[in-house]
Amino acid sequence: MRVVTSNLFALLLLGAFAGVFYVWSSLEDRLERHKRGFAVPGAGSFYPKLPVDLSAKTFRTLLAVPAAHRTQLKAHNLSEYPAGSRHDNVNRNQTTPQEGFVKLDRPVEDGIFWSAWLEDLLPVGFTEEYAHAWRDKARAARVVKLEPGCGRTSNQLATFADGSKACVRYGINADQVQGETLTYYLACLLGITNVPPLILSQLNSYNEQWVAVRTRLGGLQWSDHAVVSLTEWVSNLSGVVTPAPLRQESSGLHPELLNKTTAELVDLMQWSDLIIFDYMTANFDRLVSNLFSLQWDARVMERDTNNLLKTPRGDLVFIDNEAGLVHGFRVLNMWEQYHQTVLSSVCVFRKRTAQRVAELHQRRDSRIRLLQLYRDSEPLSAKLGFLSDEHAAVLQDRIDRVYKHILHCKEKYGQL
Repeated sequence: MRVVTSNLFALLLLGAFAGVFYVWSSLEDRLERHKRGFAVPGAGSFYPKLPVDLSAKTFRTLLAVPAAHRTQLKAHNLSEYPAGSRHDNVNRNQTTPQEGFVKLDRPVEDGIFWSAWLEDLLPVGFTEEYAHAWRDKARAARVVKLEPGCGRTSNQLATFADGSKACVRYGINADQVQGETLTYYLACLLGITNVPPLILSQLNSYNEQWVAVRTRLGGLQWSDHAVVSLTEWVSNLSGVVTPAPLRQESSGLHPELLNKTTAELVDLMQWSDLIIFDYMTANFDRLVSNLFSLQWDARVMERDTNNLLKTPRGDLVFIDNEAGLVHGFRVLNMWEQYHQTVLSSVCVFRKRTAQRVAELHQRRDSRIRLLQLYRDSEPLSAKLGFLSDEHAAVLQDRIDRVYKHILHCKEKYGQL
């Protein structure tokens, strides 16, 4: 009888441990999306069976961004649009493409370019005029509150005196602030309007912008005179799941686009810009990180994509671009196979984006044009610095590679 009681007690104890382990595992899975071990799906995909590397140096440890802190940003973005936001002032007459409605005209023209009627439906995003006005306003605004809410704990959500908000990025090091800033100006150069407007500001005791939060700055232990970036905080955003044509079981985003709704096509058009943009900047902390995680999580692309959000009107918003350019170029060897795989998955492009790429390729002046735009637009550009000659050469090379990929797609699908 004593043996039976002992065995029963052992079974109950084992069950309790299993229950605790299950709960803890579920919690870890919610806080850290990429921990479970699954095999990469099989053939028929444009994603090859990439080499498995389950080392501790994942994209999360490289950026030191706890996943739990990422959720704070989305939580803060669920409020209604504030009065005077860009959504009150831009595209008042523009209608949102309706789900289920399919345009009879072809969605692709000249083989590989999105049709003009689809371009006309594309959300404008952060227009040049809007961004210029926001930057002027933000430079003169006084910060009255700093709180968590923009990714890692070294960043803060700032509230201005008028109630509007911005994400302040101090960064683990200056490279990340520089990468965020130069990525924004590269988007401007390419005519991609999905990146929120940005300014730089210098922390010091004499800067009127920060005097109201001086005590908070001391508590954060931010270095005096450090240069930080402030990007517009946009409310009421939702997560974005990778569309079916870009998932691992698909053959990619190619001109044979049938049975797609207008809303789906407009969404895919923005994704085609995103993939070109992330390849140029070598940003590994968005779709590329999902591809990397397929090694152990076969359903990662069915979850929200890192650093990508959407407005109710359908604009994709490319946020948290700290991994682009500077840091992305420094770890390029680790990620290039994934970057190349994602780029090769797309053979439909916005005509204007392709034209900008062609100009930068033919003139070979991406460094000069980016630097000029950066200096003309940002008073603190000299304090933060610019790309090294080596990294400027990497950027030009990646522009050239995108141009050659577009030519390859033209040769393959140009007769369609």
